[in-house]
Amino acid sequence: MPTSSHSGSVHPGETLSIHQFACLSDNYAFLLRDHASGRVATIDTPDADAILREAARLGWTVTDIWNTHWHPDHAGGNAAIVAATGARVTAPQEVADRFGPVDVLVADGALVMLGETEARVIDVGGHTLGHIAYHLEASSHVFVGDAIFALGCGRLFEGTAEQAWASLSRLMALPDETIVWCAHEYTAANARFCASLGVDDPAWTARFAAVAEARSRGEATVPTRIGLERATNPFVLASEPALRAALDLPDAPPAAVFAEVRRRKDVFA
Repeated sequence: MPTSSHSGSVHPGETLSIHQFACLSDNYAFLLRDHASGRVATIDTPDADAILREAARLGWTVTDIWNTHWHPDHAGGNAAIVAATGARVTAPQEVADRFGPVDVLVADGALVMLGETEARVIDVGGHTLGHIAYHLEASSHVFVGDAIFALGCGRLFEGTAEQAWASLSRLMALPDETIVWCAHEYTAANARFCASLGVDDPAWTARFAAVAEARSRGEATVPTRIGLERATNPFVLASEPALRAALDLPDAPPAAVFAEVRRRKDVFA
């Protein structure tokens, strides 16, 4: 799948179309349209006005909201979109607790339908305790919110390193070709941090250069793919000897190695 431009683009598939566009300062919004039913879901609601405007421009009507977690730039537009469209809200309990009402409460393993498009919910807690992702296995897409980014992962505002490492491991168990839709354009900053870790790996270096080139052209670095992250994202490489050596943690458990990478990123300038 080609990388989308910053102005937004539609990625058509056999049964599903995905529209990605930038909003707020560095968020991405995603609209999914199931071809068979015409139902349209917004993955999270970072900017209600922008989402409604983009849907109208495409001739789509938002029928569903699928939230990944409770942060305001992911669920804060729920009420406005529901008021405008009557959309059905599917979300974890933490969204209901802060931005309710929620029509369909979901947790790990739940199946969610958008017309004939099926998604399975994956627990990816860590960034927030109840964070979830939506995995569309049939079309090889996963919508991950802030659980993982291209060359990064979400800051641990609520969860533990052990919880986050388990969540990232669940995502990394998906097939290499799975397309990963993460919610922020952080990749250039993440690449600078990754370079600071001192791992001498040609795949890392090549990716850093590709990111810099894409951003210089104003191109998005989202979506990414599971295989690319598994090869070059230090936040999921806690078992790799080169990273362990660079961190001087040759014998530490993977969650401890991940915790050290996350700690360094938290203070990286």
